Amino acid sequence: METITAEPYFELMYLPFEEGAPLPRFRDSVGRQEDMPEGFVLYYTNQCPFTAKYVPILEEMAKARNAVFQSVHIQTREDAQNAPSPYTTFSLFYDGQLVTHEILSEKKFDKILADKGV
Repeated sequence: METITAEPYFELMYLPFEEGAPLPRFRDSVGRQEDMPEGFVLYYTNQCPFTAKYVPILEEMAKARNAVFQSVHIQTREDAQNAPSPYTTFSLFYDGQLVTHEILSEKKFDKILADKGV
């Protein structure tokens, strides 16, 4: 078995079924940070029903604390394939760096806001 990695901790494990088979890979967009806006950027899909509940709550919390926050609702296969994280259900970035792909409750997001000085 072979492993391909992408920052910060994603792994893609594969076992080729035939010699010379093309290697799987992460898309070039994974980890792309140079064109991401400053502040919080949340990429999410409707794959998990909790995103519908928590995304608006997080948006309101950020707004109440004057934090720069942008949510990007991934709705197409192409959007998901070109996302900056291979985990598209929920990926929160801050200043271009992945913070978490865990769906956040208010308490957890409040801690992240405090840790970032917001």
